[in-house]
Amino acid sequence: MQALTVTPGKKDSLQLRGIPEPPDSQGPVLVEALAVGLCGTDTEIIAAAYGEAPPGQDYLVLGHENLGRVREAPRDSGLTEGDLVVGIVRRPDPEPCKACAAGEWDMCLNGKYTEHGIKGRDGFARERWRAEPQAMVKLDAGMEEAGVLLEPTTIVAKAWEQIGRIGQRAYFDPHLAVVTGAGPVGLLAALLGVQQGLDVHVFDVVTDGPKPGLVRDLGATYHSESLPDSGLKPDVTVECTGVTAVVLDALRCRAQDAITCLTGVSGTGKRTGVDVGALNREEVLMNGVVFGSVNANRRHYDAGAKALAAADTDWLRRLITRRVPLGNFAGAFDHHPHDVKVVLELQADGGRIKRQS
Repeated sequence: MQALTVTPGKKDSLQLRGIPEPPDSQGPVLVEALAVGLCGTDTEIIAAAYGEAPPGQDYLVLGHENLGRVREAPRDSGLTEGDLVVGIVRRPDPEPCKACAAGEWDMCLNGKYTEHGIKGRDGFARERWRAEPQAMVKLDAGMEEAGVLLEPTTIVAKAWEQIGRIGQRAYFDPHLAVVTGAGPVGLLAALLGVQQGLDVHVFDVVTDGPKPGLVRDLGATYHSESLPDSGLKPDVTVECTGVTAVVLDALRCRAQDAITCLTGVSGTGKRTGVDVGALNREEVLMNGVVFGSVNANRRHYDAGAKALAAADTDWLRRLITRRVPLGNFAGAFDHHPHDVKVVLELQADGGRIKRQS
């Protein structure tokens, strides 16, 4: 079967190659891959910034954002042929550590976890894959077009869960939420904020293209100015860019007792002049909380699936601005100015996914 692969550690080694069918030892559920979403993580793996092949293999199948259809499943698995599923990206370490043993593998303590398409486990950009039933999440049949958005939704589902838990430290009645960045993760973070009844404001630098309309149609407010220039003092901020200047704005502009969640991974090596003492002083005196969040466990996949099921399907479809056949994979990584989410279609017929008008 065909798969999109890289040779970890070798820059620009992306290629489509024939690989063996998935062995039964990988799990009793056989899944036909329908779509794989592309993100910055994939680009960094292609650039050899990181990425680890499975043991005994010199290549890594790319792709962690995914959607597939069950083709074979045991009777007692809770799955039947034709079900839409999403494979869970991170799998617990084999020891396991105490966090992984508790099902909180997103908080793994020893770093021995594996991740499909990233670290020690083949990804989903292959025509078929196998896994255990507990390593995938079933979606409603109506999620054919938008189900590939589940994995990025899990990232913000976890972020919002942790915000809620931290808020329980004391009185917490948030009203104003800010999301920095109107990429897929930022827009999905805004979606979950709106679903909680918050007054959501999304900040990005673009003034045209689909992003402003997507934010407005969500019922949120779009801003192209900076957060300091807006004058807003949010109770909750979800930072989704990783851009150093934006991160600093998020730390400086917030209300009393505010919670700031950092989800964007920043580049390193650039020096920024920051008065750490002033930043610390303000954070302490305002009872602020700043925390980072990455990856997700099964609970967050379930929460993300519920959030997508409750969302407007047409709005979700608009987040996917380009669908590219697997055979044209190189073009999928070309930058288009109005891209939001680019998706690779793994089946020649698009897996019967309806085309956008």
